[in-house]
Amino acid sequence: MAKKQAKQAVRQEMSGIERLGLRVSSMINHPIAQDQRWVKIHRLDTDGDREWDEVMGLLSETDGIEMTFNDEDESVTLKWEASSENDHQVEVHDEFLAVEEVAPF
Repeated sequence: MAKKQAKQAVRQEMSGIERLGLRVSSMINHPIAQDQRWVKIHRLDTDGDREWDEVMGLLSETDGIEMTFNDEDESVTLKWEASSENDHQVEVHDEFLAVEEVAPF
C-alpha cells in the first residue's frame, strides 16, 4: 500500500505594512473610537520607518480624516466627522443586558 503524504500547510507571515495597517484599522473601527470620532495611534518599536511612512501616507490621502502628529511621543491623532446623518451611535439593546439564566439540568 502506498502511503499518503500529508500536505504541509505553508505559513504565510504578514508584512510589516499589513500588520500595522491591521492594527490601525482595528483601532479606528473600535466602538469607542467610532463613538468619540478620534483615535490616537502610537508608533511601536516594531513599526519600521518605511511601514510607518507608508501607512501614514495612505491615511493622509483619505478624505475626511484630520491628522495631528504628536512629536512628544511619536503618535498620531486621527479625527473624523460623521460621514452622514445615517451614522448611528453605538446602542446597547436590552436583550444584551439580560442576566444569563442557569441551565435547568
